[in-house]
Amino acid sequence: QVQLVESGGGLVQAGGFLRLSCAASGRTSSLYTMGWFRQPPGKEREFVAAVGRSGSITYYAASVKGRFTISRDNVKNTVYLQMNSLKPEDTAVYYCATRAGGLSGRSHEYDYWGQGTQVTVSS
Repeated sequence: QVQLVESGGGLVQAGGFLRLSCAASGRTSSLYTMGWFRQPPGKEREFVAAVGRSGSITYYAASVKGRFTISRDNVKNTVYLQMNSLKPEDTAVYYCATRAGGLSGRSHEYDYWGQGTQVTVSS
């Protein structure tokens, strides 16, 4: 089992920034791809970004590419999402997830999920 706990969400004005963190515990030796997803109000969950085990390979949704940066610290078993130039449409509950496989943007391919952290961007 792997436990994931997100933090760092909050309220920010458009154009601002936030840094989300996701700390993993439990069977962290099984961690491979780490991903971030989000669920806007009234919408389905969508892929945001993913990072491979070494941290050198990343994958982004088109809507966040160039504004968000995913990274990981394997010593601390933590993955980060640096979000810059935030827009009101980035408002969502953000979830981190992990899977024992390669990069993927498909939520059903992820095995473990955090409880989510709310990000609200005001206009």
